[in-house]
Amino acid sequence: MSERDLEKAALRGEPSYVWREGQRRRLKMIVEAAGPRLGGQVLDDGCGVGMYVEHLAYLSGHITGLEYDFSRARTASSGAGSILNAASESLPFAASSFDLVLSHEVIEHVHDDGLAVREMVRVLKPGGRAVIFCPNRGYPFETHGIYWGGKYHFGNKTFVNWLPRPLRDRLAPHVRVYAPRDLERLLTGTQARVVRRTVIFGGYDNLVGSFGLLGRALRALFQFLESTPLRVFGLSNFWVIERP
Repeated sequence: MSERDLEKAALRGEPSYVWREGQRRRLKMIVEAAGPRLGGQVLDDGCGVGMYVEHLAYLSGHITGLEYDFSRARTASSGAGSILNAASESLPFAASSFDLVLSHEVIEHVHDDGLAVREMVRVLKPGGRAVIFCPNRGYPFETHGIYWGGKYHFGNKTFVNWLPRPLRDRLAPHVRVYAPRDLERLLTGTQARVVRRTVIFGGYDNLVGSFGLLGRALRALFQFLESTPLRVFGLSNFWVIERP
């Protein structure tokens, strides 16, 4: 990977390129949270190369994908749905345009996450919902790597997210993490109500691929922990908000 590609990966994250059990589980969560809204106008805000656009296209009335990175938007445009190249902080849609907005591991990378969430709420129809996945501060690994010695060091970095926030943000200035209480900050200036707020563990497909039955057992254990207070150590926040 070139230096330019490394910088882009750090600043904008890496989208899903392979559809596996972890993605299928999240798709099921999206469908359950959306309910009948899925049959209307759907926006995947930060769609990457279009993996969720492609799979939601079979379930939605009409889906639009929006992606900031032009090369990824161009890749996504070869699949299903309508794809636009634009920023999450300035959605090129009229107010009350969508029944459902999906933001999958995106807001941690945008320039202004509060504005991005307010834009999601703005384009929702009354009664519409936004489904947001974003990194959990309690997860013991920073999955996006750190910035040290003038360059990015990728891979899972242990306990970085548990450091005091100023120090954590100095080590990982390219990506945010969120505590559950941060949702209130993001909703400042909106009238959106919180429908669901929880933390989930990952799909750990690589673990299953490497260890087979043992890996499946560990994945089942982690998913069980989501129903206990230990979910605070999960990988991602799962938030569902609704415009009144």
